[in-house]
Amino acid sequence: MGLTKQATGFSTLRKNFLPAGSEGYVVALAGNPNAGKSTIFNALTGLRQHTGNWPGKTVLQARGRFTHQGHTFTLVDLPGTYSLLANSVEEQVARDFICFGRPDVTVVVVDATCLERNLNLVLQVTEITSAVVVCLNLMDEARRKSIVIDIPLLASELGVPVIPTAARKGEGLTRLKDVIAAVATGALQPVPTPIIYDDDIEAAAGQLTRQLQPLLRGRLNARWVALRLLEGDRSLLPSIERFLDVKLTEPALHDAHAAMTHAACAALAGRK
Repeated sequence: MGLTKQATGFSTLRKNFLPAGSEGYVVALAGNPNAGKSTIFNALTGLRQHTGNWPGKTVLQARGRFTHQGHTFTLVDLPGTYSLLANSVEEQVARDFICFGRPDVTVVVVDATCLERNLNLVLQVTEITSAVVVCLNLMDEARRKSIVIDIPLLASELGVPVIPTAARKGEGLTRLKDVIAAVATGALQPVPTPIIYDDDIEAAAGQLTRQLQPLLRGRLNARWVALRLLEGDRSLLPSIERFLDVKLTEPALHDAHAAMTHAACAALAGRK
């Protein structure tokens, strides 16, 4: 099939990203630049913070701790990014931690004053993991600009909880911690709304997903990997090989592209 598994086995992933002694549940904090992510991080962790570099990178890693409802959480502040397509080292760091660092929850901080632009990152994250909480920050600025957001509708459309906050004023932070704890412990299990693509893409993604599933063995969302590879994103391959000990070779990708091309041609022929 063109896909092979290396014999070195699968090691614990989290230790590749966090030092020994990281406590409790691990929460990834993602978001666009200038969405107030650092303010959220500081408000949740206070002075219980540590900084350093991501392993093998010059990108700063900030992590901190907080306790809530009797649980301890390690909060990892990911680099601010607009996407997870790994066009920069910051995007690669954020993508790899969400994919391979095994966070118990990923909180995506979005700017309520420019929601549409920020939702791109939310949708990318929900394709990777279901354990997602959207932190709708800067609600004070949205009110000042007379921006009204139907939060229950947004949560329903996304299939994940959406928590409004104004971090600089301390608004919504207790509720945010409540929901983080609920998702981390499994008391709340979000079901993100799936993104459905054109028929030709779905056909090719389905074929490649079926080939990936026995190799990834639930350690990474096979459909998301298939879609990224079909888009031509080969930057993911070294990370999969490094963290999962799985090598994906080109023949299977060529087969999937051929299936997508065939389906597209068939669809065009059917429209004539």
